[in-house]
Amino acid sequence: MYKIQSIIPILFLLFFSSCDDETSTEDMMTKPNGDIALFDELSAGRSTIFLSSSKAYDTPASWVTGSLASRFNNGDLLYDNPYTEASGLGPVYAGYSCGSCHKNAGRTPSSLFSQGGSGNYGFSSMLVYITRKNGAFFRNYGRVLHDQTIYGSNAEGKLKVTYTEKSYQFPDGETYSLQTPHYTITDWYADSISPEDLYISVRIPLRHVGMGQIMALDKNELLRVESLSNYPEYGISGRLNYITERGVYQIGVSGNKAQHADLTVELGYSSDMGITNTRYPEEVCAGQSQSSSFYLGIEVSSEEMEDVDLYMQCLGVPARRYVNNSIVKKGEEAFYAAKCNLCHIPTLHTRPEGSTLLNGTRLPWLGGQTIHPYSDFLLHDMGPELDDHLKSGLAFGCEWRTTPLWGIGLQAIVNGHTQFLHDGRARNLKEAILWHGGEGAVSRELFKKLNKEDRNALIVFLETL
Repeated sequence: MYKIQSIIPILFLLFFSSCDDETSTEDMMTKPNGDIALFDELSAGRSTIFLSSSKAYDTPASWVTGSLASRFNNGDLLYDNPYTEASGLGPVYAGYSCGSCHKNAGRTPSSLFSQGGSGNYGFSSMLVYITRKNGAFFRNYGRVLHDQTIYGSNAEGKLKVTYTEKSYQFPDGETYSLQTPHYTITDWYADSISPEDLYISVRIPLRHVGMGQIMALDKNELLRVESLSNYPEYGISGRLNYITERGVYQIGVSGNKAQHADLTVELGYSSDMGITNTRYPEEVCAGQSQSSSFYLGIEVSSEEMEDVDLYMQCLGVPARRYVNNSIVKKGEEAFYAAKCNLCHIPTLHTRPEGSTLLNGTRLPWLGGQTIHPYSDFLLHDMGPELDDHLKSGLAFGCEWRTTPLWGIGLQAIVNGHTQFLHDGRARNLKEAILWHGGEGAVSRELFKKLNKEDRNALIVFLETL
């Protein structure tokens, strides 16, 4: 029988697993077939849901009842509410609702792939970050280039993407290819900026799986995880990102570069949709000539935004599936053999008190849980090929937060595509692994050296998370 103890370093084993976790009755859950859920199946403790349909990311945890359920439903409606010019959309924006980019709380397919860049139908489902090569922002644009606009206004610019594709071989002869994106910006609203003076970083939406658990992470545990993340033999040394948010210098956990400590609901409304709120009372295009006639005051209340915050944090997390399947077990062994577990740590915990929403509402149900995000939430240098040259907090352009893997295998069912990494360049999970450089290079090479059967089994394992 496969024994995880033979693979995980002893120090990590002692810290991240215990008999108590596996035998505790506190968080026992019954599956729809009546069986008691196994420890490894409970991706998010009491917030685990046993669903693998298109609603697997968009279903409340079982503890969401009563008035909490009412607020959840209201937040869900607000999340999917299509804003218009009359209700405050724009003048410039990236999406017309949270759900337009995060369909079913997942990743709406980006117009990068359907239209070769900026979309023409109300949203692009992507963010385009721009900076000067000296790190400064552009006076007429800020840090995000907004490529959508209401009638009568001008988009700040349009993104165009082309790809070059190169073929490679595994040692056993199986072929694969990787596509490298090349970005240019056209139709500038104001100054045309020379490509030689410009860095562009494109971000497709993140999945909102497990956001409540991420907000409730035990920060002391993350500090211990950081102290243990030192594997010179594999070139791995992760670190936490620290950012200033709401005037507080603190650990970042969310976003591609762990550049946020909270869900930044207010920032999403402001920057992504152009919806003013108490935290961001000015239009995102303030200072542009087209902004003066559009200021309408506060367009979404803090109470409404907290309900959206509540909705995201109360979402259930899909359970791991087929944990006893022989191919899945073989893939799990390969996952450890390739040292993927050194960054994609299977098990963490939430702090006892749970999470607190942006207006102070507490969610104690998120507290004291053993969770399986498959992430250390640390920054790792992923090599020059994934370097976007944009600094976020302490994170350099080459550094990215380890992506949580829970629910990742359901993305195709929920959103109809398998584009991964920050800009979707990986067309499937195999390509995502093969794009790993820097601190991920050893795992990439170990993955390459696996035989075809084990490589495929590893992918099957990921698809069951």
